[in-house]
Amino acid sequence: MDEEIPTIRSRQLGDGLRQAMHSAGLTGKQTAHKLDWDEGRVSRVLTGKRTCTEVDLSAFLGVCGVTGAERERLLKLCREANRPGLLQQFGSRLPQQLRTLVDFEDNAECYSDFQPNMVPGLLQTGDYARALISGIGDVPEDEIDDRVAARLARQSLLSRQPAVRFVFFLHEFVLRLPVGTTEIMSEQLHHLLRLSVRTNISLRVVPISLGAHAGIAGPFMLLELIDFKPVVYLESQTASLFLEEPEEIAAYRSILGSLADTALDARQSRELIANLAVELYPDGDNSNERA
Repeated sequence: MDEEIPTIRSRQLGDGLRQAMHSAGLTGKQTAHKLDWDEGRVSRVLTGKRTCTEVDLSAFLGVCGVTGAERERLLKLCREANRPGLLQQFGSRLPQQLRTLVDFEDNAECYSDFQPNMVPGLLQTGDYARALISGIGDVPEDEIDDRVAARLARQSLLSRQPAVRFVFFLHEFVLRLPVGTTEIMSEQLHHLLRLSVRTNISLRVVPISLGAHAGIAGPFMLLELIDFKPVVYLESQTASLFLEEPEEIAAYRSILGSLADTALDARQSRELIANLAVELYPDGDNSNERA
């Protein structure tokens, strides 16, 4: 089995197995000997770089004497770590940082996103996504279809049960920046209106009239995760960064708090989006209700 990119569940599983091993008074070398594994295999499982089957996990837990509720918890993590999903569907065709982000998204219970320059990926239409990816110009032509498909597949998160809570802050510039044709922008704005009335989605616009604002340093996502510490995701043209330190999380929560205090409320945001759809893209398809 090839070495993998650690996922949240595989890291949680590794942490649990390391604790079980230490509680049993075993070292990695001793555990490997008892299991007839090489030490490298044990190390990769403990760091989340390699998943294991339920049979292998049962053997590990037996060696460490783990029973009862803790055994069931670790077996459940093993099943979830091996669960097919978007990462398996698109595999190595996704950049590593996107694969890691997808894993975090898949384990989120609350998702906050600020975007000053473009519609958030989870809210993009297929045509908008294609025009945006093509317009940036740094994605090879033969990868564009996969990138668009992966972006649209991620949007299943919007309908997941139990529902994830979403808070999106968009700068008004996002709504005014033409990406693709008039028809593409019209449909994108109407798509935002349709999504904005969902009970688990809060869509707020930061108006241009506000001037300087708390998020002026750039886009970011804050994901509150199930059974794991929160993470902030930052992305630039050439790199991405995941922040997990408590003081970093606190700083971005403060930014979100300031944006919540100064952005238009949900009703005002819908009105602005609807007005701009008519004002800027009158030749698009405006047959959809404004919501």
